[in-house]
Amino acid sequence: MTELIINVPVMSEVFAQGHKPEYLYWVGCAGAYDFRYKKVARAFAKILNYAKIDFAVLGTEETCTGDPARRAGNEMLFQMQAMQNIQLFQQYDVKKILTTCPHCYNTLKNEYPDLGSTCEVIHYTELLSQLTDKGIIPAVKSQNDDVTYHDPCYLGRANHIYDAPRHVIENMGCEIKEMSRNKSFALCCGAGGAQFFKESEPGEKEICTLRAEQVLETTTKEVITACPFCITMLTDGLKNLNKEEEVQVKDIAELVVEKLGL
Repeated sequence: MTELIINVPVMSEVFAQGHKPEYLYWVGCAGAYDFRYKKVARAFAKILNYAKIDFAVLGTEETCTGDPARRAGNEMLFQMQAMQNIQLFQQYDVKKILTTCPHCYNTLKNEYPDLGSTCEVIHYTELLSQLTDKGIIPAVKSQNDDVTYHDPCYLGRANHIYDAPRHVIENMGCEIKEMSRNKSFALCCGAGGAQFFKESEPGEKEICTLRAEQVLETTTKEVITACPFCITMLTDGLKNLNKEEEVQVKDIAELVVEKLGL
């Protein structure tokens, strides 16, 4: 099958032509700079093209949401970054924002309104679930694929999004074998609260290694998640256990692209 050509419109260009896209796709720092997560950003863009979603990205105008700065205690930097982004949203009359990163999602949705943002913020698993319900993303016949799903903290416990990603995974013909700790009891990957950007604290075991052990208990060969930090940490945890060749870590967008053959 010929690979789908990815069309990613840039907001400044389409806005100059008099068009206001329905969605701004907030790529995030990981989608822009992390080589592993760039694959996820491309996969999601493929799905947006496939579903004929009217979207654009900010391109070089996009900066960090300020989430790491606030988590690390630099409130002034957070507010500077947030206000700059909010002004940009207003400039382009942005109404809806799509994001793949739960940390960006949480900050844009729950913290930006305090500084004047009025945008509706949608996590991509919510959109994928909606497209599934509408039949735009078709159901895939079950091939007896067992996977497990890791709940990102900022998607699950912080924003109570548990069903949407599971709905999408099951629609792709996969059976989810839950870890012993899942949903509101899920264990953090170890990166939240700006922990990703600092050295590990003293302890008996890395959090990512402990979570990887829980993945292995399911005996599945794939762990699906929906967060750039979780992908990195779960991969590191499996490497610590010398199991990186046995269990694959995938993003839900990559799973959809794979199952639909995009």
